[in-house]
Amino acid sequence: MRPNVFAGPHVDRLKLANADAGAVARAIAGGTARLIPVWKSRCPVVRQPSPSAYLLPFDSGPFAGIDHDELVLLGDYRGLAVFTLEVEAASPPPLEDGAEFADLRLAAALLSHEDAGLVAYARAMISFRHRHRFCGSCGAHTVPRRNGRVMVCTGPGCETEFFPRVDPAVIVLVTDGDRALLGRQASWPAGRYSTIAGFVEPGESLEDAVRREVLEETGIEAGAMTYQSSQPWPFPRSLMLGFRAEARTTEVRIGDAELEDVRWFHRNDLGSGTMMPFPQSIAYRLIHEWLNP
Repeated sequence: MRPNVFAGPHVDRLKLANADAGAVARAIAGGTARLIPVWKSRCPVVRQPSPSAYLLPFDSGPFAGIDHDELVLLGDYRGLAVFTLEVEAASPPPLEDGAEFADLRLAAALLSHEDAGLVAYARAMISFRHRHRFCGSCGAHTVPRRNGRVMVCTGPGCETEFFPRVDPAVIVLVTDGDRALLGRQASWPAGRYSTIAGFVEPGESLEDAVRREVLEETGIEAGAMTYQSSQPWPFPRSLMLGFRAEARTTEVRIGDAELEDVRWFHRNDLGSGTMMPFPQSIAYRLIHEWLNP
C-alpha cells in the first residue's frame, strides 16, 4: 500500500546514527553534508525549474561557520548526510538559486513524495528541539547530545534525557451505508468539510479514542471499526492514525465548540470533491478510498 504524504523510508535514519563517532565530522569535511534550515517553521524550497527541497552546503552564505552543536542529524538522504537547524531571526536569511522559505502545508503539494517527507521530518525535529530547551523535571537548561537527537538536562543529579516524541491522534471516517459523517471548523475555507479527529488521551486505546472523539464532537455512537493507514503530521509533531467506523446511531448533536457544523453527506454530494480536505491529508485519502473502493 502506498504511504501517505510525509511518510516513507526515504531517509536512512540509522546509517549515520550507528556509525562511529567521526562519521558525521568526515561527512561535513568531505563535502557530502547538507543543511535544511528551518525559519519560523518554514523550510527552504526551490520552485523552478522543478519544485524540490533546497539542501544547502555547509559553507553557504549565512550558514558558514555554524556551531555544529546546534545541528540536528536527520540521516542519510540519497548519499548525503542531512542536518537541520533552527534559524532564530526576525527576518529569513537570504537563500541562493531562487530558493525561499515556504509553508510546508502549501509546499507539500509541489514537492516530490521523498522531498516532502524530508522537510516534514526536519520541521518536526526542530519543533522537538525548540520545546525541550528546559528540563520538564527540574527546570534546568538542556543540551543536545547524539548529534542533536537527544536533549539532556544539565541539572546536578537530574540529567534526564528527552527523546523526540509524537502525539498520537485518531482520525476517522464514520459511515452509514452510502452516507459519510463530516464536520468543519469555523476557521476553514468556506464549504470545506473533513473527517472527525482528535488526540488520544492517557489510558485510552485507539478504539476508545475513536469512539470518544466521535461521540464528543458529533453525538454519534461509533460501532465496528477498522484501521486504514497512518500519516506523520508535522504540525507540529503528530501521528495521525486513520480508521473507518460504522455508525450505531445517526442523530447528529454537536457536543463542543470545536466544530461549527456536522452533517451526513451522501456519496453523490462528495463526488465533485469541492468540499473535500486537501489531497495531501489522510482525511482526503479516507474519503477518496471510501468513494472509490
